[in-house]
Amino acid sequence: MLVSVVVPLYNEEENVENLYNALKSAMDEDGKDYELLFIDDGSADRTLALLEPFEKKDPKVRILRFRRNFGKAAAWAAGFDNARGDIIVTIDGDLQNDPKDIPKLVSYIGEYDVVNGWRKKRKDPFVIRRFPSIIANWLISKVTGVNLRDYGSGLKAYKAEVVKNMNMYGEMHRFIPAVASWYGVKIKEVETIHHPRRRGESKYGISRTLLVILDLITVKFLQSYSTKPMQAFGPIGLACGITGFFINLYMVTLWLSGHPIGHRPLLLLGVLLVIVGIQLIVMGLLGEMLVSSYHEGQRKPLYVLREPEGKKNGS
Repeated sequence: MLVSVVVPLYNEEENVENLYNALKSAMDEDGKDYELLFIDDGSADRTLALLEPFEKKDPKVRILRFRRNFGKAAAWAAGFDNARGDIIVTIDGDLQNDPKDIPKLVSYIGEYDVVNGWRKKRKDPFVIRRFPSIIANWLISKVTGVNLRDYGSGLKAYKAEVVKNMNMYGEMHRFIPAVASWYGVKIKEVETIHHPRRRGESKYGISRTLLVILDLITVKFLQSYSTKPMQAFGPIGLACGITGFFINLYMVTLWLSGHPIGHRPLLLLGVLLVIVGIQLIVMGLLGEMLVSSYHEGQRKPLYVLREPEGKKNGS
């Protein structure tokens, strides 16, 4: 089976040569057929210039060149779309992940659909990298129900069918195992080696944690309500509307009894709840119409079948 190793790169000129040699050595030693797919994410340094000689001399190397910096999620999406392999492996270009771990992850593909690298002994600063990552991993696991200890690891292996044509944007590349869980995939987490960054500068900071939280809300909604938005907005809308109705009924009863209600804040609350309830239900209906048009117009599947292993291998 062909293994495609997808490597996004952004301003990693100091690591390019060592990275290529390490990947080449690990994959040649493993003995499987492979390709190395480098994605230059609009680097402003000599990253692309240093990559191109490898593409010319090594038929196993391909380069995708972005016109500008589109981000890691876009780089992974391009790699998934253009990879030719039956198994797709992602690895960061900073040499903190060890290419020697790739064969170990690949060995579990077949029994599992997604294998996630776990940087158990992570060599990053605690305050600005590891502590926010611990919080993010716990939060993502609780919200999505897919319990992993290292969502941020760039070293992962997938069956190609899992990630082909998977839409990604923002920081969505972190949530691939959670998004893939919708298809009923089997996921395993494997301990991997992690090295300190020796060359170049990290592209990550604590501000990324806030972006992860926002994208997590999107993932949770898509995971639970992408085909049934009314079930997300409807119950809240009904609760608001019914509460507002009974508040207003109480206020009308007071008014009929001769009590003034124009100055009562409760009246405003009742009217507000009714309006909000109507708006939420309308949003649910509009969402249902959009989902219906989306699935019918693009013929998106509502279910996924798993083919027997023997059939996929042609036996």
